[in-house]
Amino acid sequence: MDLQVSMRKLKFIDLFAGLGGFHLALADLGHYCVFASEINEELRELYEKNHKIKVHGDINEVDIDSIPSHDILCAGFPCQPFSKAGAQLGLDDPRNGNLFYKIMEIIYKHEPEYVFLENVSNLKGHDDGNTWKVIQKELSKLYDVREEILSPHQFSIPQHRSRIYIVGRLKKKGGLNDFQFPQKDDNKNVSIHDIIMNDETDFMTLREDTKNHLEVWQEFLDHLKVEEVPRFPIWAMEFGADYPFEDKAPIKLLKKDLEDKKGTFGKIIKGNSLDDMLQCLPIYAQDGVKGNEKEFPGWKKYYIRANREFYNKHKSWLQNWIPKIQEFENSHQKFEWNCGEVPLTINDKIVQFRPSGIRVKMPTYSPALVLTTTQIPIFPWLGRYMTRKEAAKLQCMNINKNINFTKAA
Repeated sequence: MDLQVSMRKLKFIDLFAGLGGFHLALADLGHYCVFASEINEELRELYEKNHKIKVHGDINEVDIDSIPSHDILCAGFPCQPFSKAGAQLGLDDPRNGNLFYKIMEIIYKHEPEYVFLENVSNLKGHDDGNTWKVIQKELSKLYDVREEILSPHQFSIPQHRSRIYIVGRLKKKGGLNDFQFPQKDDNKNVSIHDIIMNDETDFMTLREDTKNHLEVWQEFLDHLKVEEVPRFPIWAMEFGADYPFEDKAPIKLLKKDLEDKKGTFGKIIKGNSLDDMLQCLPIYAQDGVKGNEKEFPGWKKYYIRANREFYNKHKSWLQNWIPKIQEFENSHQKFEWNCGEVPLTINDKIVQFRPSGIRVKMPTYSPALVLTTTQIPIFPWLGRYMTRKEAAKLQCMNINKNINFTKAA
């Protein structure tokens, strides 16, 4: 794009606005927001406090004729329909799948010169690429469209957060002839310590049970050599189990197939019905099949098989360790070591308690930040979680900004 275009002061709208990442970037370039929409009440209050503009609620309840004319449409439209962490219903999602079409309604009404869209990287591969084909086709009716999957860690920012960025410019305005996405760098010296504020006082301390969970898993690692740590997720509930799972998922078996077999933590399976017996299995093995399928997916079979083999190799010490973990909640009985062959210490790593298990990563890049408070990254050496200010710094929202992150701020 030529310099004259880039230097113009443009009007933009911010849809699904969150805290206002698009707003901060465009305001820094001298452009100004004429409309914002965000469904979350707390985020609306913060946005209004930080950016001094009224924020509308659910975009479905906004009369699009009332939206001011604008040059740029920004939209980080909801990612849940396309995320690998959800049901992946895509454009058919009854709650959020139609919101792309709401964006198109606004586009057809106002024809902004530019569109900036953002979503999870899985959007491009969702439904074997068909979802992206629909989105690209719709946008391409008016716009020259480019897309790229980018992550902050590719720009010396210590966070892994792959997202698809979609940029469009009206064809009748010349399209994107001179546009290029920013050049990625290959900085190997990125560290989470770059965003940690050691003098921070507003933080959430680790609870005693959380510390205990980490101590118990550290004891697990203490029994192993570096090369012995599994590269697959540890599913401790599988230790000692021998219920059948290879040819058919247990829910597709008969009661007699499970009688006298061992379920969770090697306990004998008992019950007056198949339903009773299934309750004796790990949660992930109680169902785990879709529709008319009879077998577990291959990856699940591999994890079960690998964990049983690991147990058989190490059961001499695992038998004494297992009782320490049996009362943990289900997801805390799973463990992922994502650090490679380095000293087996948790205390100097980044930890995240996830639905898939307790995940340990090197202190280089933060995992992607999500809205659930249970997945806030933990800094064990500080005995606390990442703070709001550190999260803001991680997302470059602190640079020369007086940005609030709490309603009481």
